[in-house]
Amino acid sequence: MKIFKYALLIGVGLTCISLQVFAEDPTPQDIAALEQKASQGDVKAQLNVGLMYFRGEGVSEDGAKAFENFTKAAEQGDAQAQYILGLMYYLGRGIPQDYTKAFEWFHKSAEQGNIDALVGIGYLYAEGRGVPQDYFEAIKWFSKAADQGDAEAQLKLANMYENGQGVPQDYAKAIELYTQAANKGNAIAFLGIGAIYEQGKKNILQDKEKAKVYYKQACLNKSQDGCDAYKRLNNE
Repeated sequence: MKIFKYALLIGVGLTCISLQVFAEDPTPQDIAALEQKASQGDVKAQLNVGLMYFRGEGVSEDGAKAFENFTKAAEQGDAQAQYILGLMYYLGRGIPQDYTKAFEWFHKSAEQGNIDALVGIGYLYAEGRGVPQDYFEAIKWFSKAADQGDAEAQLKLANMYENGQGVPQDYAKAIELYTQAANKGNAIAFLGIGAIYEQGKKNILQDKEKAKVYYKQACLNKSQDGCDAYKRLNNE
């Protein structure tokens, strides 16, 4: 089963980052005060001004101003800002796409323990973007995040075990990792388990009834592919 690219899995990038700039609609005075703090070197304010301009919260979207403020915060060592810069470079959103710089900023953030950055590095190695493709390195970085409970990393590791990328092909291990992600409500993980049971793989016996159970769970977690697979098996 193919896994969607990282950029798709995180939706639309920065809009999915769970940082709130304002508790309610900001007034012009709120915005001016925040920008004043950012201009004085306040790291949290710089991060929030960056998010404000990137998302267009209370202001017109402005990628240049977002990038400027994220960079200021990142250069002061803020791990979240470093991750966001890496993400901007990865997606080419607001700035020209540059996987080498994405790797550099992800790495700075990961050194401070940012789990999302660990996942980002894993994808760069898996895809060979900004660094030579290296499945062994990808496994290493995904594992660091997966061990801390990150569902995205667990999902990607499962896919790599399923396909034998950087590790011996191991469907039982793939199911184990898919299950860890599925326990967090990840629809793609339910879909992956269902596909393995539907087809039957080496030491995993074909079991279409089990497959239906997992496809149904994928469907309940808003996966149209899961709904379609469940209906298909029901109609056989």
